[in-house]
Amino acid sequence: MGSEKTIAIVLAAGQGTRMRSPIPKMLMPLAERPMVSWAVSAALEAEVDECVVVVGHARERVEAELASRFGDRVRTALQPEQRGTGDAVRCALEAIPETDGRVLIYYGDCPVVTPGVIRRLLDAAEGAELALLVSSLAEPKGYGRILRDAEGNVVGIREERDCSPEERAITEVNPGFYAVDLRFLRDAVRALSSDNAQNELYLTDVVAQAAARGRVRDVHASFELLRGVNDRYELALAEAILLRRTREALMRSGVSMRNPDSIFVSADSVVEPGAELGAGVELRGRSCVRSGAIIDAGSILTDVEVGEGARVLPYTVATKSVIGPRAQVGPFAHLREKTELGPESKIGNFTETKKTVVGARSKVNHLSYVGDGVIGEDVNVGAGTIFCNYDGVKKHTTVLEDGVFIGSDSQLVAPVRVGKGAYVASGTTVTRDVPADALALSRTKQENKEGFASRLRSQRKAQKG
Repeated sequence: MGSEKTIAIVLAAGQGTRMRSPIPKMLMPLAERPMVSWAVSAALEAEVDECVVVVGHARERVEAELASRFGDRVRTALQPEQRGTGDAVRCALEAIPETDGRVLIYYGDCPVVTPGVIRRLLDAAEGAELALLVSSLAEPKGYGRILRDAEGNVVGIREERDCSPEERAITEVNPGFYAVDLRFLRDAVRALSSDNAQNELYLTDVVAQAAARGRVRDVHASFELLRGVNDRYELALAEAILLRRTREALMRSGVSMRNPDSIFVSADSVVEPGAELGAGVELRGRSCVRSGAIIDAGSILTDVEVGEGARVLPYTVATKSVIGPRAQVGPFAHLREKTELGPESKIGNFTETKKTVVGARSKVNHLSYVGDGVIGEDVNVGAGTIFCNYDGVKKHTTVLEDGVFIGSDSQLVAPVRVGKGAYVASGTTVTRDVPADALALSRTKQENKEGFASRLRSQRKAQKG
C-alpha cells in the first residue's frame, strides 16, 4: 500500500432478521468468535491506520465486544436509523476528521475475507477515485449487478430491485467492497438521492459518480472470500471456510490430524506443533494443547490446557481444567471446572472430577467421583471411590496427603483428611480424619454360614411352586 492514510469503515448497524435469533447478527459466532470481529480483524491485519465500525442494532453489545477484543484500535459511529448503506457511510464520515487519505468500506457480515484480498483492493485504488471488488455468480440473485461500458470499464452498479430484465441477467456482481478517495467520498455521499425502489441512500451510487470523473478500477476475487452471511445456512458455510483455514494452518505448522474435516478448533484455541488431534475432537473456548500431547477421538475440551506429552483418551469431556505434562485422562472421563492434574497423573475411564487438584503420579483409575478434593503426590484412589463433598447446604473438601492408598468402593465424607502414607481399606466409609501411616477400616465382620446357600435355594423353589 502507499503512504497515504487508510481508514476502514465496517458497516455493522443492521438487525439481520433472517437469522431469526435473539443474538444480534453481528455477534453470531463463527468458530466461537463473533462475526463482526472476523471482519474487523481482516482490516487490521491488512494494516489500515484506523478502523471505524458503524453500529445501530444492539449497539451496546456490539460496542462491548469490539472494546473487549480490540481496545482503542477500533472506534464506532452510530447510525440511528437504517436509511441505507450510503447513510451508514455518512455517519462514519462524521466521526472521521477532514483529511486526505483513502477509505476502505465493506460489511461486518463478511467474515471470511482475507487481509490479502483487502491489500489487493487498496493497491488497485492508488491514484484512482474508487476501486471495488467484483465477482461472478452463476445464480446472482440478491446482489447488485456490475454495469460496464463498451470498453469494459465499470460505469455503475444496479441494485437488483432496480434492475431491468437485461440487467438482471448479468452474472457479474458487487460483493460490497470499496476503496475510495476520502475527499471524493465526502462529496459523493452528500450528492446521494433516495429516489429508488427502497427509498434509501445507496452507497453503490457513488460508483457512477466516480466513473463520471474518471476510470473506476475493479479487482476480481473469488466469491468464496467475499461471501456475506444473511441466514443460518450461510453462517454454516462461512464457518466451514474459517475452520478449514485453521486446520490447514495447524497441519502445515506440524500438528497431526486424523480425519481433519471432523475436527473443530475454535478461533481462540492454540495447538502447538507436534501435537495430535483425533477424529471428532473439539477444542472450544481458549483451549491450549502443548507439543507432544495427543487428544484422541471424540474428546471435547473447553478452556482446557493440556501439557506436553499428555494423553487424552477417546470421548473425554473437560471444561476449564489443566491437564499436566504426560498425564493421562480417559477414556470416557469428565473433568469439570477447576480440575488440575499434575505431571504423570492419571484419571481413568468413567471417572468424574470437579474442583480437585491431583498431584504428580497420582491415579484415580476408574468409576470414581472426586469433587472438592486436594490429592497429593503418588496417591492411588481405587475404583468406585466417592468424595462425598455436599451435605445438602455446603460443599466440603477432602484431602489425601502424599502416598495415600484408597481401596476400591470407599466413601470419604468431607470435610476429612487422610494423612501421609495412610491406607483406607476397600469398602470403608471414612467420616473422620485418618492419621498418617494408619489403616482406616469400617467394614462389618464377615460371617460364613455353611450350607446356607442350598437351603435358601430350596426355600425359593418352594415359594415358586
